[in-house]
This record gives sequence, C-alpha cells and structure tokens, in this order.
Amino acid sequence: MRMERSVYSKLLEWRCSPARKPLLLKGARQTGKTWVLKDLGLREFRHCAYCNFEEDPLLDSLFSGSLRPADVVPRLATHTKTPMIPGETLLVFDEIQLSNSALNSLKYFSEEMPQLHVAAAGSLLGLRVSGPRSFPVGKVTMLDLFPLTFLEFLAAVGESALRDMLQSIAAIESIPDAFHRKLTELLRVYYVVGGMPEAVAAYAGARALDQVRAVQRSILNTFVLDFAKHAPAHDVPRLGLIWEQLPTYLARENKKFVFSALARGARARDYESALQWLSDAALVHRSYAVELVQQPIAGAADRSAFKVFSLDVGLLAAQARIPVEAILNGDELFTTYRGAFVENYVAQQLVAHMGEESGGLYYWRSASRQAEVDFLVPLGGSIVPLEAKAGVNPKSKSLAAYRERFSPRLCLRTTLLNLVRQGTLVNIPLYAIGLLPHMAAVAAHE
Repeated sequence: MRMERSVYSKLLEWRCSPARKPLLLKGARQTGKTWVLKDLGLREFRHCAYCNFEEDPLLDSLFSGSLRPADVVPRLATHTKTPMIPGETLLVFDEIQLSNSALNSLKYFSEEMPQLHVAAAGSLLGLRVSGPRSFPVGKVTMLDLFPLTFLEFLAAVGESALRDMLQSIAAIESIPDAFHRKLTELLRVYYVVGGMPEAVAAYAGARALDQVRAVQRSILNTFVLDFAKHAPAHDVPRLGLIWEQLPTYLARENKKFVFSALARGARARDYESALQWLSDAALVHRSYAVELVQQPIAGAADRSAFKVFSLDVGLLAAQARIPVEAILNGDELFTTYRGAFVENYVAQQLVAHMGEESGGLYYWRSASRQAEVDFLVPLGGSIVPLEAKAGVNPKSKSLAAYRERFSPRLCLRTTLLNLVRQGTLVNIPLYAIGLLPHMAAVAAHE
C-alpha cells in the first residue's frame, strides 16, 4: 500500500534544487521516514543505496578516518553494491543518529560533493540536532515528518475525492450535507486510528479497529523502551511519569501544564529536562501562553506557561484506554475527553500543516486568567485567534473577550458545524482545519 504523503512534494523540490544540500528528515519514531525516502529512491532515481546503521553496525567503520566524500563514497559503493552516480543515485543514511561520523560527514557532502543526492533520517534525531555537539545545521536541508494528517488519512483510506473536494473550496459557504456527514464520520474514525502509518495501514486494509489498537500499543511500548535506551538515566522515571499522565492532564478543564501536579513535591527544575527530551523526540508539542498579542508572537510568549499535546490523537486515545465504541458513538465514556481530543487533534493538524510558518503553537490568556482562546495562528502578517470546540453548540465568552480586547479583522472557530461565516467570525469544520491558511485567505478576500 502506497500512502500519499504531503512531504513528497518538498522532497521533489529538494531533488531538483540547484542549491541542494544533504537532506535531513526528522520526526518521531514510526512516522514513515524510512518508507518515504525509499519511495523517493524507487520513483525518482535509477539507483538507491540504502544504508541502515541500526541493521548494519559495520557501516560505521566505513566512516573511520577521512570523512571526505571522495574517500567515503567508494567504500559505500562497494559495501552496498550500488553505483554512486550523481543525478541518478539516491544515497540514504537511515538511523544516522547511531553514527556520529556519518552525521558529521553530511557537511563534507554539502561542501565537496553537492551533486550527489544524500538523504538521512533517524529516530530521535531532534535530540542530536538540539545537542551541543551536533553537526553544523547550515550544511543540511531539514524537513519534518509528522503522523498522517486527516487530509492524508482520507487519501489513505480511499476517500481522495473528499479530500480533493475540500481542497477545491473557493468560497465560505456550506459544504453539501452528504459530504459534511461523511467527513464527520471519518473524523471520528481518525480520532481512533490517528496518523501513525502502521495504524492507518491496519485500518485501510481490514477496517479492523482492534488491529489498530494492537499496533498503537506496540508503538507506545516502543516509545517507552526508547526512554530507557536513549534518555539520561536520571530522567527516565520522570519521562515515564509525564508520558503516563498526559491523557489525564489533557482531560482537565485547565490544560496549563503544572509540574507540581505530576507528583508530590515535583518542581519544574527537576522535570523540565525530561519534558524537553519528549519535545526534542517529537513525542509532544508545547503551546505557549500569550497575553499581549503582537508580532513576532514568539517574543510575546510566556515560556513558563504552556500546554502539552501528544504527537498523535490516535495514540492518545489508546494511551487513555478509551473504548473505540465510545469515540465512534460519542457516548458518556468519551465526554470527559472530548475537549482534550479535539484540542489535541487541532494542535496536531496545525503543527503538521503549518510547520515553521507558524513558529510553533501559542494560545491567548487574559491578564485576569478568566478568558482563554485555544490557539493563536500567524496568517498573512496577522495573528488570528482560533477557538476549538467539540460539538455543534459552541459558546465562547473567551473569544468574545478577545474580540473586544484586540478587534481582529478575522476570527476563526472550528467545530462539528458546517462551513459558515457570521460577520468577522468564520466557522471551519474540524475535518477541514488542515486547510486553515487557505480558508482564511478565502475569507479575507470575500
């Protein structure tokens, strides 16, 4: 099964760029990095030399001594039995974080052999990039790969026509009810399945949600094993505590992350490094509080006040052990987590679709702490408030307070309601939140 990943278009741009540098594909474990690079090699090149430093520990020895491509490439050609022809060969370094020498060799490929296409990927690469002894970042092109978005999910489960219909929207007007209902049903399925490629493949193949949950449990176990294997020993228990309590924390009405709620006597200085490890491993996303809304938004953020979201809403559902039926049917068992799932879902889509353009996740809170808007999104030179609600009867005093305080030209809300405009307020259906920049641009020009 071939999944259409939106990152593929960026890979094609990299392939054809005259100013090409080695590519570094970052992302959490099991988000599909290996698959997408192999797919690129198969479809766009005559040859693909695949080097996996985890499966083949002897590879590291090929980088002993000189790291100059003129010395390294002949060794790799012999080892992989693949010709290294500039323009025709894709050289892939997988699990590259296991070889410091290979990681550092990327800068020499950039300087001395830019004509050869070199792409690297690996688990926990964010930890390497954030480390003090990482390779020179300016010598590589970095791309991030996230779990499948809802739009990618639609294509993966045979609903490309619905995705194409959404992407063709040219006016803020109601989506036909037949499509609206179908997309809402598929959104509930996505809450269960999420976007981890193996989980999506399990659902797309047999439509068996019990198999999906088994895959998700396996992925969650892999993450926990990574804690013990890769994190500093003193942080391992703290990592486990933060990770285990994430669903409970998100279920609270006040989702601000409070270290003291983790355990009796827990202090920020003791747990901050563990939380940063999870962030660098791309397992969680932070959203920072902003009171005075101004550009650049990053400069206005309060870095001591933040929310924490899971990388994937399907994994969150599995981690919280919410019965599949509760999510699909929206019964009382799901009620406690509805707001948590919706807000986490929106955060996941914003991170994947907007990436560096958004500069991260932010939310607004009033100075009195009595009002709070879920997200602040930089769009077209402006900062647009976005409220996320679970149902079809949204009431938001906080958004009203924001509008009174800042008088924005456009406000956004995302709910299970259809696409509609009410003055300066535009309601975007939750299933279309991945098209937020496009929807905002359409609304601004009407």
